[in-house]
Amino acid sequence: MKLTRKEFEAIAISALEGLPQSLKNRMENVDVVIEDRASPDLLSEMDLRSPSDLLGLYQGVPIDRRGFYYGNVLPDKITLFQLPIESICHTKEEIGEKVREVVIHEVGHYFGLDEEKLEELEDD
Repeated sequence: MKLTRKEFEAIAISALEGLPQSLKNRMENVDVVIEDRASPDLLSEMDLRSPSDLLGLYQGVPIDRRGFYYGNVLPDKITLFQLPIESICHTKEEIGEKVREVVIHEVGHYFGLDEEKLEELEDD
């Protein structure tokens, strides 16, 4: 299933808007971007072989690891990789669900959640 960038962006916005208000209220200085796929350099850095292995990525300092020194920094970044997400989905609805899962997962990293807690959130 292949969407236009505009259609994919609309799904991503919907996923972000669907986050619980308590989380949205605590998020600041975070950019969410969409790229076709991860670069070869990024994949190598993460010890991944295929661009299909990476659906999303959080880059930044999680809230729970910020100290008094934290300030005047570039925004944290959540990247959604459109082509790998589309490659594992067959319908627009599946893409919407997968984007929602990836957004929740990456926002969880922003809040410093471990993999176990992230799996619980993704299941809700």
